[in-house]
Amino acid sequence: MRNVWMALAHEDIGDQHKRTTLGPVWLLINYLAYAGTFVVIFGDNRSVPHFAAYVATGLFVWLYLMEVLTQSVTLFTREESFIKGTTLPLTVYVMRMTMQSVIRAGYALVGCLAILLLVGTSVTVDWIWSGLALCLIVVATPAAILVLAVAGAFFPDLGFIVQNLMRIGMFLTPVFWTGPGHGIRGEFYRWNPFTYFLEIVRLPVINAEVPIAAFGICATIILLLWVLAALLLGGYRKKIVFAL
Repeated sequence: MRNVWMALAHEDIGDQHKRTTLGPVWLLINYLAYAGTFVVIFGDNRSVPHFAAYVATGLFVWLYLMEVLTQSVTLFTREESFIKGTTLPLTVYVMRMTMQSVIRAGYALVGCLAILLLVGTSVTVDWIWSGLALCLIVVATPAAILVLAVAGAFFPDLGFIVQNLMRIGMFLTPVFWTGPGHGIRGEFYRWNPFTYFLEIVRLPVINAEVPIAAFGICATIILLLWVLAALLLGGYRKKIVFAL
């Protein structure tokens, strides 16, 4: 039902900005304002080479992940009326949210690329690996949404837990600080799964480096997410309506 969820996603983005002058361009402005603030406030951070590009790429990935994870928990609750009133499969709502997130990220990506070019980041063939990394993150998105949406339908408190964890997680993830270092900070760098999703996008752009190990870790996480999502969908898709 690709035409259904794509149409619904585009309609949602349009409806959210239909009374504004700039429309969805506000998504681009929001990213530029956020990234620009970090670059200006922490711009003298000499411990991080190419700091502006480092922050721009890190924030781009982190904001996408944060939006997906925080919004996923309440997905089926928000769509309760549609789930109870129509026969659309649950995956339509999952893909609708995936498409919305990708559209939003597309505007932010324009801002990210603008910052990279503005600060003089060299465009190399290694950027192709960053593009592949973004594709991997998009592939992981429906699985992550489905897992959290099912869990959130049966455990509503999960929404508050995820929101708080993501707020704290921004400071425990190398979005604007570098690693791995030593001590507890180094441990947060090594054991935080978000670190590797940032690295596969960031390192090919900043250092012209292909992080093979990070790609392997991310691919493993994505595979496990899809297995878990398939199991949850198979076991609970008919029970979701009764949990709402």
